[in-house]
Amino acid sequence: MSSREKAIPFPPIQATVCGFPISIFFIVVNEFCERFSYYGMKAVLVLYFKYFLNWEDDFAITIYHTFVALCYLTPILGAIIADSWLGKFKTIIYLSIVYAVGQVVMAVSAIHDITDTNKDGVPDSMTFHVALSMVGLILIALGTGGIKPCVAAFGGDQFDEDQEKQRGTFFSIFYLSINAGSLLSTIITPILRAQKCGIHSKQQCYPLAFGVPAALMVVALIVFIVGSGMYTKVPPAGNILVKVCKCVGFAVSNRFKHRSSTFPKRAHWMDWAEEKYDKLLIAQVKMVLKVLFLYLPLPMFWTLFDQKNIPGSRWTLQATTMNGDFVRFLHSLSSHQTVNPILILVLVPIMDSIVYPLISKCKLNFTPLRRMTVGMFFAAVAFVAAALVQLQIDNTLPKFSSSTESQAKFINMVDGTLHITAGPEKFTLDPFTVQPRQPNDYLTFDEPFEMSVNASRPESITLPHGNRTTLVIAREGFQLGYRIVSTLCWEEISFTIENLLGNQCSFSRKLGFGSSFTYFIPSTFAMGENCDQHIREVEDIKPNSIHMAWQIPQYFLMTTGEVVFSVTGLEFSYSQAPSNMKSVLQAGWLLTVAVGNIIVLIVAEAAQLPDKWAEYILFASLLVLVCIIFAVMAMFYTYTDPAKIEAQFLNMEPEDKEKKNMEKDKKGMADESGKSSDFSSDEEKTKQSKL
Repeated sequence: MSSREKAIPFPPIQATVCGFPISIFFIVVNEFCERFSYYGMKAVLVLYFKYFLNWEDDFAITIYHTFVALCYLTPILGAIIADSWLGKFKTIIYLSIVYAVGQVVMAVSAIHDITDTNKDGVPDSMTFHVALSMVGLILIALGTGGIKPCVAAFGGDQFDEDQEKQRGTFFSIFYLSINAGSLLSTIITPILRAQKCGIHSKQQCYPLAFGVPAALMVVALIVFIVGSGMYTKVPPAGNILVKVCKCVGFAVSNRFKHRSSTFPKRAHWMDWAEEKYDKLLIAQVKMVLKVLFLYLPLPMFWTLFDQKNIPGSRWTLQATTMNGDFVRFLHSLSSHQTVNPILILVLVPIMDSIVYPLISKCKLNFTPLRRMTVGMFFAAVAFVAAALVQLQIDNTLPKFSSSTESQAKFINMVDGTLHITAGPEKFTLDPFTVQPRQPNDYLTFDEPFEMSVNASRPESITLPHGNRTTLVIAREGFQLGYRIVSTLCWEEISFTIENLLGNQCSFSRKLGFGSSFTYFIPSTFAMGENCDQHIREVEDIKPNSIHMAWQIPQYFLMTTGEVVFSVTGLEFSYSQAPSNMKSVLQAGWLLTVAVGNIIVLIVAEAAQLPDKWAEYILFASLLVLVCIIFAVMAMFYTYTDPAKIEAQFLNMEPEDKEKKNMEKDKKGMADESGKSSDFSSDEEKTKQSKL
């Protein structure tokens, strides 16, 4: 009898469809709804911080990343509860309730009418909304993190030991459901947020954007409960984590006590725990430690992966420096969250149905660890591709004196001061004057004139002055009547020119990244209809010509690496884990993601390289190095079948107990014989003394 059968005295009769238990349908639907809930809420979270709670950008992004990090640290807590106390099924139920409550609290925190007593559309007690939203986020982090390692492991529990192929397919479907939920939610919730809602005043509808994910989490919980009677539920094995820690601690201390060469060596350092702990537990600890040791290099993959998967990431910023309106539109819809799931939905079936079977037919032993190594290599190549794209961008971009994306320069040649609004900036322009080389000698230009711009110094313009030219440095405060405006290159910028009488002229322009335009407001300028036609527009520098489609190869390579690496890692973590520590190893796998996020911050701060392409090469080089280390480690890894090993030790346990009992009996008999011999010798002594 296997350890699994002993753990489940009365396993349910599993109905199957195409060889798969029906119970996994409920698990996959649950995961889809839960991921929709999580990613949908997260898609508008930074916007909620900035525009509802009115937080500064840096603070909003800091709280956002703190929340994400907490979501990847709490899986350890969920795994301990599942494997040691409640079991996976009850842990998922209870923490899903916490999760759903957190989502509802977030939705309530976004209702501005609750504290809007004067009905002006602005909450009067922002502290209330901040406190409520923080409570909601903490509950969500506990819920989503707590159930994260349990759901995948619980799905794996639904398969028998001889269904290894079906279980591998399940993990692929499971990963598909994650990305399907992510894809739909990141498209739908921003649309919901853009709606107007409210009782007293209509504002952007954050309650709806948070409320729909909350409803999906409730649906996820209901679907999971409905399948209760069909699940295979492995009971918890007691406080297993404490047992493991004590077992490891005893093995280390016992080995240290017997460090002398006079004591015989043992096959494994954990064998020094045999004096106190049974061989089954020691074997299970060996399996876990062996896998956790393999996890050590893995965070580096997530370090690169997160470079394109988080808001404001390097790849997203790279895209804003390129040309391509349609693709830019995709990026404005958080393509770092949208393009990736689309590619995964395409690539996972291709890998499972075409690529892996073809490799198998070629008689190549494409083991899970080899797949993961290849996935890491794909990610490194993706960053090399990103570096090549960045080099092309750098060759075509002008080097502005400040960190601007494009420039709009204004020269006022009207005899009077003008007030100009350009996008988010408002400023005043006096009539244009130039100070040439001779001090205290000013030139005034009353009419439009020819000018030239040096591409290597776009911050300066050259004006004709007799037989000489005058160099004008475009620095605010240096010249009167001259102003540079930084613009968002993919948005249409609105300009408004207002004279001292209050008359206005409005027009808009769409500038490309890296472009530089100069707008001459001539002395003949007059307000009125079509007033913008009197303004002379000069294109000093053309927009960047590198199209954003060149980013497609790097996205494709990275997503291919993710599919090969991540799906395989989920299955590997489950298949190599002992029956009582499935969730613990899943949590260990998720912990590598959290460590990867931390490495991003450390490397990015420590490197401080002047060129972006050099940063991409640095990350790629680090991952190649880690990939080589992991490949060497994988060569020495021996795959195990935890169920068979546990079954062997379970069958050996009665014999071990018998041996221990026999040893105790022998020891007892020896003690008794010793006592009887002592007693007889005492009798002899008394007889001799009497004589």
